[in-house]
Amino acid sequence: MSTTTALDSQTLLLLAGAVVAAPIFKKLGLGTVLGYLAAGVLIGPILHQISDGEQILGFAERGVVFLLFVIGLELKPSRLWQMRRDILGLGTAQVLLTGAALSAIVFATGLLDWAGSVMSGFGLALSSTAFALQILDEKGDTNSRYGQRAFSLLLLQDLAIVPLLALIPLLALQAPEDTSPPLEDFGIAVGAILIMVIAGRYLINPLFQIIARTGAREVMIAAALLVVLGAATLMQLAGLSMAMGAFLAGVLLAESSYRHELEADIEPFRGLLLALFFMAVGLSLKIDVILDNYQIILIAVPALMLVKATIIYALCRMTGSPHNDAVRIGLLLPQGGEFGFVLFTAAAAAGVFSGDWASLLIVIVTLSMALTPPASALANLLMREQDDVTEELEEDFDGAGADVLMIGFSRFGQIASQILLAGGREVTIIDHSAARVRQAATFGFRIYFGDGTRLDVLRAAGIERAKIVAVCTQKMEITDKIVDMVQAEYPNARIYARAYDRQHTLSLRARGVDYELRETFESGLLFGRKTLEGLGIGDNEALAITDDIRRRDEARLVIQEAEGISAGRDMLHYQPVKPEPLVKPKREQAPALAADDDMLPAGPKPTNDAMAGAD
Repeated sequence: MSTTTALDSQTLLLLAGAVVAAPIFKKLGLGTVLGYLAAGVLIGPILHQISDGEQILGFAERGVVFLLFVIGLELKPSRLWQMRRDILGLGTAQVLLTGAALSAIVFATGLLDWAGSVMSGFGLALSSTAFALQILDEKGDTNSRYGQRAFSLLLLQDLAIVPLLALIPLLALQAPEDTSPPLEDFGIAVGAILIMVIAGRYLINPLFQIIARTGAREVMIAAALLVVLGAATLMQLAGLSMAMGAFLAGVLLAESSYRHELEADIEPFRGLLLALFFMAVGLSLKIDVILDNYQIILIAVPALMLVKATIIYALCRMTGSPHNDAVRIGLLLPQGGEFGFVLFTAAAAAGVFSGDWASLLIVIVTLSMALTPPASALANLLMREQDDVTEELEEDFDGAGADVLMIGFSRFGQIASQILLAGGREVTIIDHSAARVRQAATFGFRIYFGDGTRLDVLRAAGIERAKIVAVCTQKMEITDKIVDMVQAEYPNARIYARAYDRQHTLSLRARGVDYELRETFESGLLFGRKTLEGLGIGDNEALAITDDIRRRDEARLVIQEAEGISAGRDMLHYQPVKPEPLVKPKREQAPALAADDDMLPAGPKPTNDAMAGAD
């Protein structure tokens, strides 16, 4: 009974700490991760209400497992294949270079021999998947270009834990407990992966179909948990990490029709267990180790973060990342990782270094984790303003394809899309502004990030299925480039285009677009009409005058198409139009203005072409 009471009280403490700390730190702009850490430190090392932080940490690592599963659901195998260079190239280079640099620094201090230095350096080279991905998620940057590169690094680091654990017996100069040959271990790992691939393709979908027919919501949740934990356990038995197994299961189910259902079922468990993981990191912080080794810690923690951030920044720049992205990635991944806890504990048990040194390394990793949120926030001070213009997101056109393909979603496109959606039409929208895509997505628009001047992007967005291609881009040269490309590749496509000014209208008509409209023309007509009504002109008369101006403008355009931009200037009004003396014009005769040349001013015309090319 007392055990149950103690468990209940610890659960209440942890829940209360999360509920109180997370909103406060979020409100202060420090992020929920730091709030969970602070709550754990307060409950454990300071108030001593919970002492078994390591045991809780071992259980809470399931939060990382669920997190990797959810991320896997967002990554189709084809998209993962596109990331292979970042995973195998950039990720491998980061682990090797960072591990070698940190190992050399530890060895140079004389605190450890070469074996202990290697294990310490490569253990510290791994970053925290949980911290980094949570920060990306809070910022909404998981699918950004730098977010995807950061994830590639984390994915390779998760893979690196396997050979690092296998290295421990060799460094300890003792026979490994597992005497099976390496080829056999490799075969077991490959066999486990093949089992998962086959199960994911041929067993799991039919299983969910059967469960869905029952309508039992709780069974569907249980099945989702079974899939995640089952895949994680299988990979662990094969010598790989649980997180890697969960991620692989997510990738295999990324194209499943039950993907969104699985994500919704797993999300509450992921959030709670991740919060518990961060609190457990705080609970396991050893204050006595900090006090006994504070001089080493004061030097080691900033040195670790500086070395890792610098190497990651340099590698990202060398592999094509702009300055801003490299800064973000470098300051997102400077900390030690949760796999370091496993690695250092195993190394101490094998005699590579002492248990006290393992405790010191764990404290260094924990403190570096705690400093990650402020370090990530520091990136804003080091970023260059001009790089923001070229920020990009990952191009993912899952679900694209509609009656209308709209390219460009600035003010003009936003208004036009409302008419189409109100008319019950499906619209696929692509835009090359990451900020605009994020903002539009928060309002529920189906909008995709992509460069509309690229043919492969238009194809991925479903141009073959579109009945109309609406080019609503702001810049005249961009619009012309898209129109020319669509007409060359899809000559039967119907193109509706936004024109910048009168000259651009004539250029688009010469290209043979199906419809074009100057971006300010109709709004200018409406504004003038409402101004007339404000001056006392009747609604019908103001409307008739507006229609007349519209017809005159169209007539001028027809003339200008044939004779050039300077033609048709006699159709413009330069002075107020007045009726014949003592004759009150009838409202129904107002449209006759278009055909009555006597109503046009007979005075001298302007000598310049300013009005001829005006909007």
